[in-house]
Amino acid sequence: MADTVEPQAPAKPPENAPAQAPAKAPDNASAQAREAAQSRQRAAARPFVRIGMVIVLIALVGGGLYYWYTTRNEESTDDAYTDGRAVPIASHVNGFVIALDVNDNQFVRKGDPLVHIDPRDYQAALEGAQGQLAAARGQLAASQHGYEIAQIGFPARLAQAEAQLKDAEANQFKAQTDYNRQKSLPRAATTLQQIDYAEAALRSAEAQVANAQAAVQLATPVQPNIRQSGAQVKQLGGSVLQAEAAVRQAQLNLDWCMVKAPQDGWVTKRNVEVGTYVQQGVQIMSLVSPEVWVTANFKEGQLKRMRPGQPVAISIDAYPQLNLRGHVDSLQLGSGSKFTAFPPENATGNFVKIVQRLPVKVVIDSGLDPNLPLPLGLSAVPTVTVQ
Repeated sequence: MADTVEPQAPAKPPENAPAQAPAKAPDNASAQAREAAQSRQRAAARPFVRIGMVIVLIALVGGGLYYWYTTRNEESTDDAYTDGRAVPIASHVNGFVIALDVNDNQFVRKGDPLVHIDPRDYQAALEGAQGQLAAARGQLAASQHGYEIAQIGFPARLAQAEAQLKDAEANQFKAQTDYNRQKSLPRAATTLQQIDYAEAALRSAEAQVANAQAAVQLATPVQPNIRQSGAQVKQLGGSVLQAEAAVRQAQLNLDWCMVKAPQDGWVTKRNVEVGTYVQQGVQIMSLVSPEVWVTANFKEGQLKRMRPGQPVAISIDAYPQLNLRGHVDSLQLGSGSKFTAFPPENATGNFVKIVQRLPVKVVIDSGLDPNLPLPLGLSAVPTVTVQ
């Protein structure tokens, strides 16, 4: 049979070997020592932390006091933008555009031609008005000559009528004498035919006298007749003035066929081309003036110490490199909400107080770059020194 192996008993540790539990004691002691050392380090560092916190707190308070001290006399807003004059350009006359002398965003001087409108219709109208003026002046000249003649002719006509009346009265006297003589003669010394002739001559003489008296009556109002001629001269003089006005209007219409720049500025919003039919008063472009300012909408609480003339520092968002300086020009006498299409009616319904803003005009004094014009509507941040 095979030999059986007997299980061996575990070896006993030597008597001098230390126990397992007592072997862990040194590790706990070292951990406690490290914790004690860290505690001492934290305790030693705690004063420095406190000092650092105090320094930071002092710096924050000092910075806040410095900021308050340096900005206590300043009022600023970001609700501001560049503003200026955009002059609308419109034609005075109707017509087709035959030439265009400007392009978009081009700078023009006052008096430079912008648009040319076909002038042929207005040239014909001018010539017609000039013809009417010549005719009116001719009629006036004839009337003036007639007035001069009337001043002489009407008194002479009266004298002539009076002379003819006297001659007719003399003929009547002679005819009356002949008729009386024929009537007084005996029948044997005259004939009925001679009596009839004498009577007919008397009747004719009486008619001539009546005719001469009527002529005298017609010629008697000498001064009224002269004044009538003078009134005709004045009437025709008025016609001449009307004709001259028509000529001036026609000349203006012809001149307006060339639309010129009313001031210096940049061409913007051009909506006209060659061949476009423009109508009177309809805007065809705009001119932006070189004069630019800033319109700042300050809150009503910021206006307590704000006055015209106070200095302003201006920054432009689009051109931060510009260091603009200006001054407060004026404060608008009315908040923005007052000039809206539907201003608020606070006298009705419930009232909720809303902080209002007032437009303030800030004129730029220095810092502009001539090679970098400011477009209208750019965002700006003005800071007003109100001390």
